[in-house]
Amino acid sequence: MSTDTEVATGDPAATAGAPGAAVTTSGLSKRYRGGQLAVDGIDMVVPAGSVYGFLGPNGSGKTTTIRMLVGLIHPTSGSLELLGTAMPGGAVRVLPRVGSLIEGPAFYPQLSGQANLARVDAADRTADPATARARIGSALERVGLLHAAGKRYRAYSLGMKQRLAIAASLLRPRELVILDEPTNGLDPQGTREVRGLIRSIAAGGVTVLVSSHLLAEVEQICTDVGVMRTGQLVFQGTLEALRARGARRIRIRTALAGKAAEVLGTLGLADVKEAAGEVSAQLGERAPEEVCRELVLADIPVAGLDTPRPSLEDLFVELTGEGFDVGG
Repeated sequence: MSTDTEVATGDPAATAGAPGAAVTTSGLSKRYRGGQLAVDGIDMVVPAGSVYGFLGPNGSGKTTTIRMLVGLIHPTSGSLELLGTAMPGGAVRVLPRVGSLIEGPAFYPQLSGQANLARVDAADRTADPATARARIGSALERVGLLHAAGKRYRAYSLGMKQRLAIAASLLRPRELVILDEPTNGLDPQGTREVRGLIRSIAAGGVTVLVSSHLLAEVEQICTDVGVMRTGQLVFQGTLEALRARGARRIRIRTALAGKAAEVLGTLGLADVKEAAGEVSAQLGERAPEEVCRELVLADIPVAGLDTPRPSLEDLFVELTGEGFDVGG
C-alpha cells in the first residue's frame, strides 16, 4: 500500500486503522511546556513492508515524532497505531515486535560487543534467557559483526558501533524497525555498511522507518518518503510520486538565447530563464515538439533540446525551504 498526499490533512478518518500499514498516526501533535509546537497534527502512514524515509531539516520534528511512536514521550493530542494496535495502550503487546535505534547507541566501552548485547537482552523481561546465546550470535551475524563479537566496544569503528546498535534492535524477531539517523557521523564506508544492512533487513519482509537528511540514502534504499517542515508533514507518498510532482521544464541550447526566450514567452511558458547559450522554461501543457517547431519557424537554430525534471534536491528545497545534504 502507498499513500500519496502532498500535505497532511488532519482528518482522522484519513489514517485511522489504515489497512496494510505498519504505522499510522492521526492528528499527532506535541507541544512542550515552554509552548513550542514541535509536531503539528500529522497524519502519517507507513506501508507494511516498505522502507520509509522520514526526512526533514534539523528541528523539523522528526525525532520528536519517532520518540512518540515508541513511547519515549507522550503526544499532546492525536492518536497513533503500531502494527495495527493503538498506542500507548497496546505497548506491552506491540513493542517486543518493534526494534529501534534512537539518538545513537549507548554501550559499555569496556565490554565486548557480545557482552553488551547480553546486557541489553537481559534487560528485556519478555526475552527467553535459554535462547539468549543463540539469538545474540544470530544478531551479530546478521549485522556482520560475528568476527568482532569478543572485541571491546571502545575498539569498534563508528560503523561497527552503529551496526551493533542495530543488532540490539534485532535480538528478537521484529516486524518493524525504526532507525533515527543511523548513518549520522559515519564515514563513506560506514554509511555503505549501514545502508546495506537496512536493505538486508527490509529484504526479510521487515518494515523499516529510517529518519535521515541524506538524499543518497533516500534514493538508494527507500520506497516511500515523508517530508517534515516545521512540525508538519508536507509530503507523503512513494519515491516515484515525489519525483513526478516536479514540473517538467524545457531546455534549449541555441546561439540565439535571447530571441528564443522571447518565443517561449509568447507561447505562454512560465519561469523563462536565459543563460549563455541556452534558455529554459516550465513546459506546462505544451508539447516539446510544438515548442521546437515554433523556434524553427522563428529562424532560431536549435542545437539541442531536453525536458529534465527537477532533482530530488530541488524538490526538497521546494518542500522545506532548506537544502539537504546530498552526500552519503
